[in-house]
Amino acid sequence: MLILRFNFKEFNNIVVNSKKAKNRIITSKAQLNSLVMSMQQQLAVAKVTGVLQKSTEVMKVVNKLMNLPEISNTMRDMSMEMMKAGVIEEMMNDTLEAADEDELEEEAQEEVDKVLSELTDGLLGLAKPDHDLPVVQKQKAKAEDDAMEARLKALQSA
Repeated sequence: MLILRFNFKEFNNIVVNSKKAKNRIITSKAQLNSLVMSMQQQLAVAKVTGVLQKSTEVMKVVNKLMNLPEISNTMRDMSMEMMKAGVIEEMMNDTLEAADEDELEEEAQEEVDKVLSELTDGLLGLAKPDHDLPVVQKQKAKAEDDAMEARLKALQSA
């Protein structure tokens, strides 16, 4: 019996020692995992630092390239040119509308003449036309053209 007790006691010590070893291994494993995570965090911080440094360099270059007074002057010039273009476009539209009105007046006059000719059986066509009327219209058109040219030259010189 004595041999049996000794083996049982020895077996008990082995079990206790193995449990302690198991706990030490688990603790070591946890410490290693913590160390790995800490190293991964340091690597991520290093990557972010590198990206921020590159971003800072890019911002410095952009800042050097960007000249605020020059951009302001360019925007002001562009605004003036756009305003001139708008005025010129408005003048062109006015001119085109005036031309359209003249055409409408001519067409309306032709229709009135046709109706009057039909009503008077062509007797109205025998009357002498007033030749001074086209001269007056030409003088008015020339005066309008001269006024438009003067406005255009004033805009171009501004």
